[in-house]
Amino acid sequence: MHIQALKTRIFLENEDLLLFILKYIKKLPENSILVVTSKIVALAEGRTVKYKSKKQKAEIIKQESDFAIKTKIIWLTIKDGMVMASAGIDESNADGKIILLPKDSFKSAGMVRSALRKKFGIKNIGVLITDSRLFPLRAGIVGVALGYAGFQGVKNYIGKKDIFGRALKMSKTDIADSLATAAVLCMGEGKERQPLALIKGAPVVFTDKIKRNELIIDIKKDIYAPLFASIKKRG
Repeated sequence: MHIQALKTRIFLENEDLLLFILKYIKKLPENSILVVTSKIVALAEGRTVKYKSKKQKAEIIKQESDFAIKTKIIWLTIKDGMVMASAGIDESNADGKIILLPKDSFKSAGMVRSALRKKFGIKNIGVLITDSRLFPLRAGIVGVALGYAGFQGVKNYIGKKDIFGRALKMSKTDIADSLATAAVLCMGEGKERQPLALIKGAPVVFTDKIKRNELIIDIKKDIYAPLFASIKKRG
């Protein structure tokens, strides 16, 4: 698998996202995946608010979240089936504004994919919209898939056999987030100005149909649920 991060100029708020992408993507081969950072998708949608105060920011975080808990450092939130800090709201590289997450990253990925297929006359092309997140008890950020189109986000091994012939009962590979992490590593999180990346040779199954909830697990069935419940009780 090969990942090429693309250096660009600074993306402007309310700018046409597709025209911006086509300025830097002159050719798209079959079976490739275009990665787009969520920040420029949100800027294209005008999903910004001028920062006024910590209180204002806290209210926006709660409005954008399905669930929110205030901690000493940040807000821990659940949004769109994912645990994230502060509902994904970002102030970095934002010039005094708060940038929210895109309204519907799956829909945005689908629209970009349709336009690229038409423009380049190709069939198998994926689009992946990424953000960053923290893992519990681990230092540093990794990438996460907010939305995608054109490829299956999960590879299911359940029912298949391992190298010793034992049937696998629970194993699945999170394709979408794995690709997002690899891409974000190459794109960077600072002043690299690389909001786009092109992935070639990814081990994915390309498809026109996407299951939006294939990565989401019911919180009651999550393997970490007992751990967090235990910590809460002891606290």
